Amino acid sequence: MEAVVFPGQGAQARGMGRELFDAFPELTERASDILGYSVRELCVEDPRRLLRSTQYTQPALFVVGALAHRRRQTETGRRPAYFAGHSVGEYCALHAAGAFDFATGLRLVQRRGDLMARAEGGGMAAVLGLDAGELTELLQRGGFTSLTLANDNAPAQQVVSGAADEIAALDAHLHERGVRCVRLNVSGAFHSPLMRPAQEAFEEYVRGFSLGDPRTPVISNVTASPYPPGRTAELLVEQIASPVRWTDTVRRLLELGVEEFTELGGNVVGKLIQQTRDVPRPAPAPEPPSALPAAAAQARTTPVPTPVADPPPSPAPALSPAASPAPRPVSGAATLGSAVFRTRLGLRYSYAAGGMYRGIASPAMVIRLARAGMLGFLGTGGLTPAAIEENILEVQRELRAGEPFGVNFLADHDDPAAERRVAEMLLRRGVTVVEAAAFIQMTPALVLYRARGMSRAADGAPKCAHRILAKVSRPEVARAFMSPAPVKVVDGLLREGAITPEQADLVRQVPMSHDITVEADSGGHTDGGIATVMLPAMLGLRREAQRTHGYPEPVCMGLAGGLGTPEAVASAFMLGADYVLTGSVNQCTVEAATSDAVKDMLQNIDIQDTGYAPAGDMFEMGARVQVLRKGVFFPTRANKLYSLYQQYDGLDQLPAKTRALLEKSYFHRTLDEIWAEVCDHYRGKGEPGVVEKAAQQPKLRMALVFRWYFAYSARLALTGQPGDKVNYQVHTGPALGAFNQWVKGTATEPWQARHADSIGLMLLEGAAEHMAAAYESWGDTSRFTAERPPAIAAART
Repeated sequence: MEAVVFPGQGAQARGMGRELFDAFPELTERASDILGYSVRELCVEDPRRLLRSTQYTQPALFVVGALAHRRRQTETGRRPAYFAGHSVGEYCALHAAGAFDFATGLRLVQRRGDLMARAEGGGMAAVLGLDAGELTELLQRGGFTSLTLANDNAPAQQVVSGAADEIAALDAHLHERGVRCVRLNVSGAFHSPLMRPAQEAFEEYVRGFSLGDPRTPVISNVTASPYPPGRTAELLVEQIASPVRWTDTVRRLLELGVEEFTELGGNVVGKLIQQTRDVPRPAPAPEPPSALPAAAAQARTTPVPTPVADPPPSPAPALSPAASPAPRPVSGAATLGSAVFRTRLGLRYSYAAGGMYRGIASPAMVIRLARAGMLGFLGTGGLTPAAIEENILEVQRELRAGEPFGVNFLADHDDPAAERRVAEMLLRRGVTVVEAAAFIQMTPALVLYRARGMSRAADGAPKCAHRILAKVSRPEVARAFMSPAPVKVVDGLLREGAITPEQADLVRQVPMSHDITVEADSGGHTDGGIATVMLPAMLGLRREAQRTHGYPEPVCMGLAGGLGTPEAVASAFMLGADYVLTGSVNQCTVEAATSDAVKDMLQNIDIQDTGYAPAGDMFEMGARVQVLRKGVFFPTRANKLYSLYQQYDGLDQLPAKTRALLEKSYFHRTLDEIWAEVCDHYRGKGEPGVVEKAAQQPKLRMALVFRWYFAYSARLALTGQPGDKVNYQVHTGPALGAFNQWVKGTATEPWQARHADSIGLMLLEGAAEHMAAAYESWGDTSRFTAERPPAIAAART
């Protein structure tokens, strides 16, 4: 089995491609027309010595690699089993695999090279003789926490990236210890967080192209796995600021059965491949000890079949922490909660998993939940509309049997037009369930989504095709969602022709949401509410809404926040919840799209290991998020920034000592550099007015610079950057700590054995057993049946 690979920057040499340009004159001329200069002259003669400059190197390597592939195909007619490319070489691999044509690839690479060439103040160094783990440990011991392991090229060849002065200090530090270190002739800190501005600008550019899926598998630099469907653009954008996992790429190809590697366009990566082949792969770490019996231990590797029918309910002893909580179909799990809720959303269980920030609630998570008969919401906060749309398409491709899923729909208080565009995209993609979050009033975008799903049933009654699960923590917001859409908003949409007269009439007859999720204190954004106070009060509001409006279809009410054990889930249903919605416990699963480094930290936290910090997206308002506190400085530093924002009217008023502390420990760059990044970000988004306004208002400028830290710290955690763990921002709540304690000593203790659907079944199953045992202890087991106990039934009507 063969893999064709392409080199990255560093493979360029004067004279390269001479025979290729002669063999393909038309493509060579087309490339020159696109670039605006002679690519043949650049590569063969390089009269102005530009070939070593990033903005010229990258297009040159792409052209040579693409033509080399074209010649190989012409001469052999043979396609390899896999493609891969190192950094910019990955564009050659994707082009060769059919993801995009020659002109598209060249334009992308030209723009990539231009953006990366603009990066200044950074540097890179190759370190020889150490593997990735040894070098990471050395960096941490030496205090070089701001540096990034940018390229893991081979077991004994790493490349470090970061600020130029830090690279210089590392060079001296390593030479003193006899470690060979070579400074690279680049101006930027490629494949590190310092490339985020270039990455964001490239993301905007990529939106103008329609990139396909590779027809032959291509191993991604970012994941060291084949490109999944629908993620070509996303992974190319991520690649700019993510480490190049070349050692893992080679090992993955070897595991897949590749025996022969052919390098096109250079002779650099072939040597790295051989070095990797010569060093055996490290043995996997042993599994943590377990006191489980053999049958329970087997649950680590044996998949649990999706239940197709429930046996009759029967009382069972409460699940003790020492027992294995491996998921299995249990009688009461499917009877908990409201049958109305399950029926109208097409679910087997009254269970949902919320959409977590930055896409942590991934397509893989949503797909797995849907196939188990549960409702998962794609996380959208912090993602671009294009990324959201790609994730929706991925889920829809996998769920072809009509399984239900939802998408988190966030209110955008700063940009209602952006919120409207997201709503229209959801409509265009046929999304029928959304999780409305952070809404404090009914906006035109939300009403548009609801109204567009309205039609008239055969009996003339309103029929709702679009479902909104509203997350609320305040009574006035709950009332708004349990009321019909505001007349002014409906009339406005009708005047602009966005909805039909019939849709306008019907949407006035139903609540904005038939399903209200009461969110108590939780991970991420939180008002710190108490479940036992909030849910009974909200149930009272529901009874009031039903009496006032006389809705024929009942409003269901769920509970979220603090649900990490069966006892907590049982208490939610006992309080009168029709369904439960979990969050933090799903963040530490195989499917969660956060870094393994974060999962390693989360699987060991306890209930006291979280704290509160300002919310970056609502920094000036003082809104709070609940985050990981154990092992990180983020909560303390974020609160310090908010304190400074309250105390001073601008960055110029900060004491010199405070400013120096922020630049050295918090930001790892100067405030002026951050301000420049902020300006580039808003201009790249097409919002130059924000920059102009902040230039005139020192307080706003201060807020924007401080908000940069929140985006930076979130990206660190999501990508698992090893050099700056103390600044990780991880949204989570104490429910995960409670879950960790419940599964301690069982097959589900390591996060690698946790799956979102299995956790849902474990919690529901355990809740059913807990309630059965409770009823038995009260002497009335007959009440734990599919029929509701009288008190709970009354609360649901």
